[in-house]
Amino acid sequence: MKHSLTILAIGLAAGISVPAFAADDDWQRPVGAALGKSGTSMPGNVYRVGLPRTDLKVRLDGVEIKPALALGGWLAFRKVSAQEAMVMGDLVLTQDEVNPVMTSLEGNAIEITALHNHLLRNEPFTMYMHVLGHGDPVKLAAALHQALSLSKTPLDDAVAVGSSQPPAAAGTQAQTIDLDTAMIDRVLGRKGKVNGGVYALSIPRAEVVNEGGMEVPEAMGSAIAINFQPTGGGKVATTGDFVLTASEVNPVLKAMRDNGIEITAVHNHMLNDQPRLFFMHFWAHDDAEKVAKGLKAALDKVNVAKT
Repeated sequence: MKHSLTILAIGLAAGISVPAFAADDDWQRPVGAALGKSGTSMPGNVYRVGLPRTDLKVRLDGVEIKPALALGGWLAFRKVSAQEAMVMGDLVLTQDEVNPVMTSLEGNAIEITALHNHLLRNEPFTMYMHVLGHGDPVKLAAALHQALSLSKTPLDDAVAVGSSQPPAAAGTQAQTIDLDTAMIDRVLGRKGKVNGGVYALSIPRAEVVNEGGMEVPEAMGSAIAINFQPTGGGKVATTGDFVLTASEVNPVLKAMRDNGIEITAVHNHMLNDQPRLFFMHFWAHDDAEKVAKGLKAALDKVNVAKT
């Protein structure tokens, strides 16, 4: 199995045709093999692969940013028929990696739907490239691997290229964090998860989000993301993005700024989304409860799904 999947990935990069995959177990593992990175099966028939930039040492306002806080690139594949999938993702790139990766993606018919910053003042400076593709999921994965190989994004884990051992289930090991997560849950009215030294919350909107007529589940980037990294003394660094309709942008912006939370970017991630959505990125480094209350004031302006 190991050798066959490795050969499959190499063959796909060379343009060799492959059969369609119908069942989840049939298509997800070869996708990981072609991409060079294994992922996790998510609700909505989504296969999501994390691409954290663990190779980068990024600092912002004196904080060394953990990859899970703001350097967590990802790709999410969703099977839409026996022969076709949609892939969406967010690639974290250094400035010198942007053009080589973009050129490769263009050559393989992967659309670029956005290119922008998420943070300000971070060193080294990082850019975020959002991508969209339709077609055979394994061919898409091979094309993305080819592009990512032009960056220093860590790839080629043993499971993805065909190890007989299955990927470890997410959350099999308890993770601890120096943060009052119960307070955050209480203030925000939501529960998060500890991942890589960061407390992360995903908050879906009330509406169903579509891109080009296809539903975009929470695991494909349609939900509000809020991340907290403890920095000692009861303080946290926080960043993420609010997913907003046009009428929500300025009320949310004002609520965050009134509470000492900096707005670092406002932009689109998709091209043909319904409803039309804007993504607002933010940053604060302050007392954890103060930050949580400021974010709750902003969430109160958004049409989020009921808990």
